[in-house]
This record gives sequence, structure tokens and C-alpha cells, in this order.
Amino acid sequence: MKIAVTYENGQVFQHFGHTEQFKVYDVEDGKILGSRIIGAEGSGHGALAALLNEQRIDVLICGGIGGGAQAALEEKGIALCAGAEGDADKAVAAYLRGELVNTGANCDHHHGEEHDCAAESCAGCPGSCHSQLEGKNVGKRVRVHYRGTFNDGAQFDSSYDRGEPLEFVCGAGQMIKGFDAAVADLEVGQAVDVHLMPSEAYGEIDPSAVFTVALVQLPGAEALEPGQRVYLQNQYGQPFPVTVKAKTDQVITFDANHEMAGKELNFRIELVEVL
Repeated sequence: MKIAVTYENGQVFQHFGHTEQFKVYDVEDGKILGSRIIGAEGSGHGALAALLNEQRIDVLICGGIGGGAQAALEEKGIALCAGAEGDADKAVAAYLRGELVNTGANCDHHHGEEHDCAAESCAGCPGSCHSQLEGKNVGKRVRVHYRGTFNDGAQFDSSYDRGEPLEFVCGAGQMIKGFDAAVADLEVGQAVDVHLMPSEAYGEIDPSAVFTVALVQLPGAEALEPGQRVYLQNQYGQPFPVTVKAKTDQVITFDANHEMAGKELNFRIELVEVL
């Protein structure tokens, strides 16, 4: 098996469509035999998916990724594990153990950016672009700085802290609904404060997304602990993130709701550039 990771300076690069390198791992019997770095040799999800197909990649591990890129990979028969971050080698090792930790669920840790419909059920997923959204920035690639906080003032994310604006196409469904709407009519240099209800962010908590599985059906699950974020696979072999909710000697309960589901979010958003 061959696993590719979007790669930059030892880390999982967070924008699939803009990655300049992949680190490719040769895996056999769950063990890494070797690795190498290859150039992306192009941009855009179609070209990158074609390159991975030529390299006979079986699995892609990345940070943020949009619906179009996911479809291109699926067409090539490449399994996707999105939402990863941090050290690339450790991400692959975690994937092979079946416990790749999710820290943002395909939103590139920006809590609003590209996320994966197959992995999560959330408001504003890329499979359903905000087609009713109007504004002079809709359809344009923009760069914004932002800070996200909960109602108690606790910060959960900030592009200011990273020192790099977030880039996306406004209205293309790469962002949660309320974030897109806030940017639609902003002027360059203008900043706005918005309060988003769950329906404008990651949706309400879905009770049907909580499910219980017998431990005997999931080898290795006995080592999992409540609160741990891991990946399972759906019937199509696609990984999706879940949180361990509870565990007994016989069964384990998972919650597939987005970590932000049911939460009201606050954003300070500043439009830096329209490309």
C-alpha cells in the first residue's frame, strides 16, 4: 500500500489544492518500509489527483480539502483521510493504528474552511454550495484574517496567531454558511464581528449520529478511552472522525457529530485581499 501526505517542512500541509509536495510512504503489513518526497508538479485538485493516481497512491492524508478535490480522488479510487495536522510521520503512524486524531474535521483547523461531507454532517458542507448567497465577493478567491471565540470568550482558532490569512472562494461552500455570508460584501481592509447560531455554523447535534458497537467487532477498540477522537471507516472504506463517548466491557459508543455541532460561534473577520 502507498500513502501520500500533503507535506511541508515535516508537517501535514493544510491546503490540498495548494500543496507543493507530497511525502509518499510505502507500507506493508501495517509497517512503513520507506518514504520519499515528490513534487506536486501542478496545481488544482484534478492535476493533483492525476499525479497521485500515476504514483499508485492508495490513501491520501491531508488537512483541509474541498468537495471537488474529494470527488477527483474518489474517481481515481484513492481513499481520503482529511482533517490531519502536525507531524506527517506521526499522522501516518496514527492512521495505520486506526486512531488518527482529528482536530478540526476537514476544516484545516480553521473552523470554517473546507470540510468533508462523507466524514461529517455539518452546515455549509461543500457538497451544497451556498447558491442563494449574494454579494460582490461571491465567486471570488479572497484572503481573510479571523479570530473565532465561544460565547464565554474562549478562543478556539485564529489566523492572526498563525500569521497567515485564510484563502478560499467565497460562496463556493468551502466555508460554513455564516462565515461565507459575512465575507460576501466586505470591502478590503474592512472588519466585521459576527455571531453565528448552530444553523449558520456546524449544525445542531444529531442524536442519530451517536451509535454503539460491540467491542468484538472492532479489534483494538478496547484500548480507546472516552473523549478520544479517532477515525472509523464507512461502508465505502472512507474514513470519518468520531469521538469515543462511552465504553463498557462489552460495547463502545461513538459520537459522529462535528465537535462544534450545537455551538454558537463568534468571529472577527477582516478582508485582507480579493484575488
